[in-house]
This record gives sequence, C-alpha cells and structure tokens, in this order.
Amino acid sequence: MDDIYMKQGLVLKEVKHVFQKLISENPMESLCMVDIIQRLGIEHLFEEETEAVLQNHHFIFSSHLNDFSDNHKLYKVALAFRLLRQRGHYVHADLFDSLKSNKREFREKYGEDVKSLIALYEATQLSIEGEDSVDEAGYLSNQLLHAWLTTHKEHHEAIYVANTLQSPLHYGLSRFRDKNMHLSDFKTKKEWTCLEELAEINSCIVRSMNQNEIKQVYKWWKDLGMAKEVKFARYQPLKWYMWPMACFTDPSFSDQRIELTKPISLIYIIDDIFDVYGTIDQLTLFTDAINRWELAGTEQLPDFMKMCLSVLYEITNDFAEKIYKKHGLNPIDTLKRSWVKLLNAFLEEAHWLNSGHLPRSEEYLNNGIVTTGVHVVLVHAFFLLDQTINKEIVAIVDNFPEIIHSVAKILRLSDDLEGAQSENENGLDGSYLDCYMNEHQDISTEDAQSHVCHLISREWKRLNGQVLTSTGLPSSFTKFCLNAARMVPLMYHYQSNPSLSRLREQIQTLLDVDAGHI
Repeated sequence: MDDIYMKQGLVLKEVKHVFQKLISENPMESLCMVDIIQRLGIEHLFEEETEAVLQNHHFIFSSHLNDFSDNHKLYKVALAFRLLRQRGHYVHADLFDSLKSNKREFREKYGEDVKSLIALYEATQLSIEGEDSVDEAGYLSNQLLHAWLTTHKEHHEAIYVANTLQSPLHYGLSRFRDKNMHLSDFKTKKEWTCLEELAEINSCIVRSMNQNEIKQVYKWWKDLGMAKEVKFARYQPLKWYMWPMACFTDPSFSDQRIELTKPISLIYIIDDIFDVYGTIDQLTLFTDAINRWELAGTEQLPDFMKMCLSVLYEITNDFAEKIYKKHGLNPIDTLKRSWVKLLNAFLEEAHWLNSGHLPRSEEYLNNGIVTTGVHVVLVHAFFLLDQTINKEIVAIVDNFPEIIHSVAKILRLSDDLEGAQSENENGLDGSYLDCYMNEHQDISTEDAQSHVCHLISREWKRLNGQVLTSTGLPSSFTKFCLNAARMVPLMYHYQSNPSLSRLREQIQTLLDVDAGHI
C-alpha cells in the first residue's frame, strides 16, 4: 500500500497545482472543478481549496447577485447556486424569478441546451419550503428535459439525462454513481485527466480499507458470541456496515465506521425481537429493563433477550468510555436516552399490532419516526466525528433536533412506501399508508402513495433548510445527516434507482474478498 499512497501524493500535488491556478486565473472554471471533484468522490482531499472557491462565490452572490446572473450563462448560475447551498451557504432564490414570467422565451432559448437544463434541474433539488420560483424552475427544466428525451432517444447523452432525472445528484452518494457518466464536454478538458487518475487511486485505497474494516466487524460479531444463539445466527454484519461505509465518506474515518456498526447491529436485532420473537409480556419486561438500564428483574426473559440486553449495555458503556477518553465528556446519559426512546416507541408499536388497532396516521408517523432508529445512529455518529464537543452542542443533539427528525421521517415514509419487507423478516410492521387509508377510506392506493411522495419531498425541503440554517450543530454532523438521508433512496427505491447497481457492485467486492478470508 505504500506505493499507492506515494502515487496518490504525487497526483494530488499535480491536481492541487491545477486547482490553485484556476482559482486565481479563472474563478468560474474553478467552480466547475469543485463540481467534478464532488462527482468523483474525492472532495475530502480538497477541503481548503473548495471552501476558498465557494467563499469567494458566496461573497459575489451576496453582494452582486443581479450582476452575476446577467453576466453569466444559466449553466454557471445554476451550478454556483447548487454548490453553494450544498455547502450550507444561503443563496437567495430571486435569480429564478425571471423564469416565471418568460417561460415561452425560456423554452425557445434553452429547449435544446441540455447542459444548462440539467444544471438548473440539479440546482432546484436544493429548494427549501416556500420557494415557489425554484420549484417552478425545477418543474420547467424537468418538462424540457423529458421533451428533449422523446426526440433524442438515440443521442449519446440520452442515458445521462434519463439517469439525472431519475436520480439527481443531491439525493445520491458519489461513491455509488457511475464515474464514467458525465456530459461529453467534461471529458474534453485535458486538465481533468489527472482528476480521474486521482479518483481511481482513491477508490483502490477506500476499497482496501473497507475490506479490512468489514473483516474487523465480522471478527467483532464472532467474538461477541451472539451468533451462537440460533435466533441471531442468520445475521450478516455487512448489512449493518453498509450505512457507516456510505455516510462516513472520508477514508480516514476507519475506526468510526467500525464503531458505528455496533449500535446499528443492535437496532436491527432489537427490531426483530419486537417484530418476530417476543410476546407482549416479554417485550414489556425487556423495555422496562432498558428504561432502568439494568439486568435485575429480567429472570423471566428468554436467554436470547437477556443476552441482547447484556450486549447493549456493554457496547454502550464501552462506546461512552472511548468518547470520554477522547473528549473529556461522558455521553452515557445521552446514549441511554436514545435507546430508551427507541425501545418505548417499539413497545408502543407492539401494543398497536397486538390489539389489532390502527392508530391515526399522524400518531403512527410520530412514533414511526422514532422506530427507524435513526436518532440512535445519528447520536452515536455525532460523538464519533472529529469536532469540538461541549455540553451546549450535546444538549441540542440530545433533544431530537429537526435535522434528525427530517432524516428519520424520510426513512420511515420511504420504507413504508416501498412496502416490502426484506426476505428474512417474518414479523408484522405498521404502515403509514395503512393508517392513512384507514382514515381516508374513499382514497385510492395510488393517491395515498402520491401523498406519501409529497410528504417525502416536503421533508427534503425541510432538511435542505436545516443545512442552511445556523442550528448550532457542526457542519460535519449536518453533512453526515445529509449522507444518511441520501442512503435512503439507495436502500428503498430498488426498481427506479440507477445507482443501485453501483451499491451492489461495491457490496459484491467486499463479499468476494471476505468469503475467502473470514
């Protein structure tokens, strides 16, 4: 591996030289380079350069928005808007107002300009609530791109356009995209060649790290002893590891990916205990033990439940000790509260299912947002990030902030919309669709699904707004939350998602290596 790191260093030096030259000589071209770097999944190597480019453009947008819009083509205006908002810089949506009153002129001017239309469509995915002009621009660009596709089915860029419409950049993770899928003009620039070489080197390094990490995760699971219990024997740690692998995008976060896999594993296991294995009396005792955070009084529980409780306490205490040693702040109370909240929500759902009573859709959703376990994952992830941790920030995370709520809501609604359980699950789950249709018995299944899609879209707008709003949370955490939300379409929209093949390819690579070595 020493050779590949040496090669990475040499190519990185070459790319940084090109980047610095662009920043000083061609600011707009440097913006394009930021875009390519993000698409190739190597943005962690250019944090300082990227921030310098975007800070400069944010100043221009803030001070001379009209001049910028008038003097640059739609493509570059839309690109700047997307990249700035993506980074958490607020940019006013006024620049899209002109499209509302000149739609005919816009169609005539840009109907065949695929590059500008895609840039506009991608930019509008970062709209927040109340931005009608951005939504209208998104609808218009979507219409024109679909119209272009109907008359250019054999065009060499048709696949790229179709994939963009199905899976916009903002809702996906660069790692699971086809790196060869770009508009043709990106490939014509000679200076981008070193970028592609750097991306290939980075992929090799990351793949090697992930293979080593999954081996460690399998070893941890084996040493834990839970796999010897028949009810837990079928679990595949790779499924748990996929989330940290996708959300901790910086290769240097190796220990963090391994550590986060552990609480995720317990969320899956406890979910199955509630859905499949436990009686309502057992689940009540089980939840009571979590609320008290002790094993006393659990003698009547079956061994597999007592084993799960013991492992949960052990993992949580160990996690808290590691954070305390690193930051001098003990997160144990926050961690406990996250588990207590989850288990109480699981028990509430179990009572509904046991009684055969369907709650009102709003009541179901409020509880279902918690049963995703997203808040448990994000609370643990927060403490794993390299950032300053103090009691004030911890209090915000501890209080289930809106950004966590939005990610959890997107996951819950997407899961329910998909409607299919994994092949290994035998239990029963509630569904927002069932509750909603029970309340609105005159509504069709299609209309109910459309309603859920609308709720997901609205929650993405709220999530976008949380990223742009100063919430007191570090940017590294908001980025992790965004990545968690971006993982949802990969996991839950199998039939319509062109990125799924990339996910399968990554996982297959890990499986092939692991099979011969574990």
